[in-house]
Amino acid sequence: MTSTPLSPLDDLLVRPIVDLALAEDLGRAGDITGQACIDPDARLSVAWVSRQDGRVSGLSCARLALAAVDPTATFEVVTPDGADVTPGAVLARAEGNARAVLIAERTGLNLLGRMSGIATLTRAYVRMVEGTGATIVDTRKTTPGLRALEKYAVRCGGGVNHRFGLDDAILIKDNHVAACGGVGEAVRRARAHAGHLVKVEVEVDGLDQLEEALKHGPDVVMLDNFSLADLRAAVALAKNRAVLEASGGVNLTTVRAIAETGVDVISVGALTHSAPVLDIGLDAN
Repeated sequence: MTSTPLSPLDDLLVRPIVDLALAEDLGRAGDITGQACIDPDARLSVAWVSRQDGRVSGLSCARLALAAVDPTATFEVVTPDGADVTPGAVLARAEGNARAVLIAERTGLNLLGRMSGIATLTRAYVRMVEGTGATIVDTRKTTPGLRALEKYAVRCGGGVNHRFGLDDAILIKDNHVAACGGVGEAVRRARAHAGHLVKVEVEVDGLDQLEEALKHGPDVVMLDNFSLADLRAAVALAKNRAVLEASGGVNLTTVRAIAETGVDVISVGALTHSAPVLDIGLDAN
């Protein structure tokens, strides 16, 4: 599995998120600081500047936040999404109504910093497994309402997206297995239900369950919290009959050894639930 060329998110997906964040910030009376201190016709030129090493993601959030409050503002991307930056690097420049620029500042920075942090952490995981053939993927452990942005940020970091939601792939977890009465029966039912374009993945917690699952032809098997020895045994047992995904106990210290067992995919919830925000500032020129 390899990552595809990076395509930006459509503004139609991003704009409602930005609008909601702006409305939350403006509250009932708008920016009373700007109203009190800044002439309504004043202009301001600014630059978004990285304070850390990292990878960029989310510039459209900053652009759309500014456009929402000043449609006449200019916005120039200097360092695009997916690019690496060092401290002091300029990501974008803009010029517009001063009040509007300052209204948009925090919304744009919050989303840009969050997404760039995810891209930066993803980049670290991807680099740790280089040369092994394993692919780093995300999970559904995302911030409610921000999944499209956060999964895009994973792609900016060089990772690959797992299923987007409950509706685009079948993933049989341990509780599904318990409700069905067994791994084999759960996979059999999923296969009977799935259309020809729907992938079926099943989670197993031991080699016995893996052997049972493989008899029913799943597309992907998730190896949950397997030891390194059991991961290697699973690779030998599966013999390329299914894509093998390692999950659980994955961090930057363990991921290389996991990848070297020969699994195809490593899913990492931390990419989206624990990524530090990348420190980005908005500087007036």
